[in-house]
Amino acid sequence: MTIRILLVDDQPLFREGLATLLTIHEDVTVIGEANNGQEAINQAAALRPDVVLMDVRMPVLDGVAATRILQQEQPHLPVIILTTFDDDEYVFEGLRAGAVGYLLKDVSSQKLIEAIKTAVRGETFLQPSVAAKVVAEFTRMTSLSTGVTNQPLPEPLSERELEILQILANGASNREIANKLFIAEGTVKNHVTNILGKLDVRDRTQAALKAKALGLI
Repeated sequence: MTIRILLVDDQPLFREGLATLLTIHEDVTVIGEANNGQEAINQAAALRPDVVLMDVRMPVLDGVAATRILQQEQPHLPVIILTTFDDDEYVFEGLRAGAVGYLLKDVSSQKLIEAIKTAVRGETFLQPSVAAKVVAEFTRMTSLSTGVTNQPLPEPLSERELEILQILANGASNREIANKLFIAEGTVKNHVTNILGKLDVRDRTQAALKAKALGLI
């Protein structure tokens, strides 16, 4: 299946370069471009893309506001924030608006394609530096809450699962984990599924956050 992408950025040269870069990959195609958040909403309604790559700072309507509206109109449409800004405010507002990924524009093309495919699978993808900010904020909020964080899990993680969880929390993909531990990628996928189930979370980002809160990593 070819993944259909909508590019949203107010810099035409960047859009053109990114579109050219993405066309190198046979399994993705750019079906539309938008100059601002409002155009993104209109284009998404007309073109029905599989993924939206969204900048943050744009005229007329910014990327965070546009993401929030898109999630209301098309709840199953994944939006990946792709920007030069890694300020905490933008990161948290973008994720709260419903973005499933947050990447900086210095990301490699391989990581970008990986993030796009991850989003299509219904999972979350955060650049390691961004993930670190999210984990730090979650830890801070947890320490301020009155809830008990170090509760034991109903079913404890195995030593291998803890090892994979530690690497996963640093933003590594299944393939990267497999290469690091010298095991099959399918084995990693099975372990990740078990980890999500034992932690009672939906995706890798939530797993990293909960593991941090529980003191597992």
